[in-house]
Amino acid sequence: MATTSALKTDAARPGINDDIGEQTRLTMYRMQVEIRESEQRAFDLFLQNLVKGTSHLSLGQEAVAAGFAAAMKPGDLSFCTYRGHAHTLARGVPIEKVLGELMQRDNGLMRGKGGSMHLTSAEHGVMGSYAIIGAHLPIACGAALRAQYKGAGDVTVCFFGDGTTNIGAFHEALNFAAVWKLPVIFVCENNLYMEYTPIGEVTAVKHPAADRAAAYGLEHIVVDGNDADVVYRAARTAYAKARAGGGPSLIECITYRHSGHSRADPAKYRPEGELEKWKERDPVKIYRERFKQFGIDEAVIAQIEADVKRRVDEATEKCKAAPPPSLELLTTDVYADGGFAWRN
Repeated sequence: MATTSALKTDAARPGINDDIGEQTRLTMYRMQVEIRESEQRAFDLFLQNLVKGTSHLSLGQEAVAAGFAAAMKPGDLSFCTYRGHAHTLARGVPIEKVLGELMQRDNGLMRGKGGSMHLTSAEHGVMGSYAIIGAHLPIACGAALRAQYKGAGDVTVCFFGDGTTNIGAFHEALNFAAVWKLPVIFVCENNLYMEYTPIGEVTAVKHPAADRAAAYGLEHIVVDGNDADVVYRAARTAYAKARAGGGPSLIECITYRHSGHSRADPAKYRPEGELEKWKERDPVKIYRERFKQFGIDEAVIAQIEADVKRRVDEATEKCKAAPPPSLELLTTDVYADGGFAWRN
């Protein structure tokens, strides 16, 4: 992982970022701001008792979702964990659909039945958020095998946390993907903590994902997960490799969550000053500052921020006004025939 000073030096070097372009950068900034504002609003709604139960926010980790989503092509698939709001929004799912689902309203992405940990939208290539640690890695392999078998050309991306690297499904999926040379990218969002436990205290290697890549014949890749440009470049390279038949990639993105693991976690286990130090490398702040180096007008940046805030406000009001799901919906999609009459 490059240091902060090195990143600033590279970013300022003439021509170093010409491969990305202004339009893509503006897109990634909009994604990051949308994720930040939407998740902060979700937190505020929870304090108003309008979001029930728990949820897992990605505040501080926005660059990973933005970098990979911006490099995707239509038809590519995303598999997420329970911390999947960011990746769902980055793939273009409307804010109203996400907030509505968190608020258990009928206008939600899954009409209020899925909740925070199960956001899914096949239309947008979001193939589910999975609450069981590591469960989606083998499923992602299945999606990639389908693409390979049919010659479909799409790539599957599977996001997971650092704790997943100590789960058997992680190793089984990597081995399977490597043997079959599947078009799948495994992305470890290493935010340093597996729920409440520092990953370094329970793992034999420094980099829980990348240091194990060699066991499956894969390249050791560790990137700065708080810099959307760095993430985007790593993603673009991995996509190209997968589409060319080169098989899977394993990318470890070093990042940090600003909040606790979930709503029930005050994160008091973190050393004093650690959060403040990481907030100096806030991905939204980093990206906004970078625009100055490329002469992007402040008015353009401000317009993006104002537009996102307006849409979050509008989505919030629509969700507040939306009704809860009807009782008739309760058993829909639960039984094979769409109802429960045959059981009575």
